[in-house]
Amino acid sequence: MKASYDPHTDTLTVVLKTGTTVAESDEPRPGIILDFDTVWDLVSIEVLDASRRVTEADRIEFQTVE
Repeated sequence: MKASYDPHTDTLTVVLKTGTTVAESDEPRPGIILDFDTVWDLVSIEVLDASRRVTEADRIEFQTVE
């Protein structure tokens, strides 16, 4: 899994599956894009205008819950 924030485009992208081709995209809410592979597994999530939708878009923290 990989997450990145591009301040130039103000886009937050979370890639859940690498090396997978996106077959279909859906925008269930304006500015929230979900990408799916050929068997409808979620591949990535993209958040447009991230600085106004996400707290501290330029800071990512990862935590494993046991």
